[in-house]
Amino acid sequence: MPIINSFVSWITTKRQYQIDFFRKYPVEVQQETLARIVKMAQLTVFGKEHGFKDINSYSDFINQIPIRDYDSFKFYIEKALNGEDSVLFPGEVRWFAKSSGTTSAKSKYIPITRENMEECHFRGGKDTIVAYFSNYPNSPLFKGKGLMIGGSHQISNYNSDSYFGDLSAVLLQNMPFWTHILRTPDLSIALMDEWEEKIEMMASATIKENVSNIAGVPSWTLVLMNRILEKTGASHIHEVWPKLELFMHGGVSFEPYRQQFKKLFPSPSMHYLETYNASEGFFGIQDDPTKDDMLLMLDYGIFYEFIPMDEWESDDPKVLPLEEVEIGENYAIIISTSAGLWRYKIGDTVKFTSIRPYKIKITGRTKHFINAFGEEVIIDNADKALQKACQITEADVAEYTAAPVFMKDGESGRHQWLIEFVNPPPNLEYFIEILDNTLKANNSDYEAKRYKDIALHRPEVIVIKKGVFYKWLKANNKLGGQHKIPRLSNNRDIVEEILKLNKEC
Repeated sequence: MPIINSFVSWITTKRQYQIDFFRKYPVEVQQETLARIVKMAQLTVFGKEHGFKDINSYSDFINQIPIRDYDSFKFYIEKALNGEDSVLFPGEVRWFAKSSGTTSAKSKYIPITRENMEECHFRGGKDTIVAYFSNYPNSPLFKGKGLMIGGSHQISNYNSDSYFGDLSAVLLQNMPFWTHILRTPDLSIALMDEWEEKIEMMASATIKENVSNIAGVPSWTLVLMNRILEKTGASHIHEVWPKLELFMHGGVSFEPYRQQFKKLFPSPSMHYLETYNASEGFFGIQDDPTKDDMLLMLDYGIFYEFIPMDEWESDDPKVLPLEEVEIGENYAIIISTSAGLWRYKIGDTVKFTSIRPYKIKITGRTKHFINAFGEEVIIDNADKALQKACQITEADVAEYTAAPVFMKDGESGRHQWLIEFVNPPPNLEYFIEILDNTLKANNSDYEAKRYKDIALHRPEVIVIKKGVFYKWLKANNKLGGQHKIPRLSNNRDIVEEILKLNKEC
């Protein structure tokens, strides 16, 4: 143990120096990143078509490369899937992260180059541990094993040498052999395709292990934790894993789940650390446990740009480099990376909480919002309102989604919330009142539309039976991995499906 602690201390000190460097010189680091990845990709198919050899400045870059979404990249990605080398970035791409397509109904296949895997995804994982030990230098974290709750992978239909799967599974498959000594369960279980069987196998395989840290999406972590409690008869997880001290989470907002995790992990020594990792890249780490924002990681082979959300629908939106962003504004993220994604819309929105250093909070999705009446409600608004209502009424929420009920026959519209409670509020009407008032307090557009119920009526909450959201995920082949319930929709497709399932149960 002393040897491990000394090694971790050395790594943490060395890496913290590099992190401090980009905190101090963020613009220079970003400029160097752009110049480097553009130079590396000069001879790729994409680089030749877009004159990368002639790009000598940010101005050249934005003039020669248009902003694209996945559909605009599909042509190039399919070339890489079919085995063609050096399409978007130099060399062969064998691995693709399969996304469920929260910005599209179809699956997306995001290329994971060797450079991207090493300098972005793996570095992000290491830096998460660096951030933790920077705050808790005497932690005995490595006395136990890490439990990573990921997805599965399979051979791609495009080419026998190309593989795809959930990002977590791609990373598990490619981790150095020595890292598997520090984690559980065995890869044969961690990479299983059938999620329900996988939960059973993971629970059985990990119960007797000494788990000190867990990484996963909160919703699926809860599924596994609750199954472990059922199998062991324990009242909380620390009775199963006394050394457990860290939960690293990401993928969805943690706020709707926080109270449930406090009950599962009641130890005062339990810590939580948020990360912002997606199929397209690893972007942020909560480096200060006393604050709920994340440090934007600037030396991961990713060049960032931002579109103000009030410009999002414009035919020629204003695009800002990092040095021009402002605190408190809502931005869509545009990235160029060592995976060969050039000026790519990832579909996420963020707000900057600090620019010295650059820190962010995830606010939602560019296409996951409700704006049926000009109210522009984003996921950040919804999570905060739900958190406040739960806090005051002592309720706990398992899952939720919301969508508009459109105006009809002269009646005002409203928002309809479908909520599965772990602990329902004693007074649902009071819960709705707090939810509504908090939305008004946090969103002036919503407040204006709610004025005297002229455009928008008070929200409606429908209590969904236990397990219905799970059944919806299962029916849509979205069990496990990084799949999650869409929080907000601007149409009623998802809520109608869930309401139908709720009626059948």
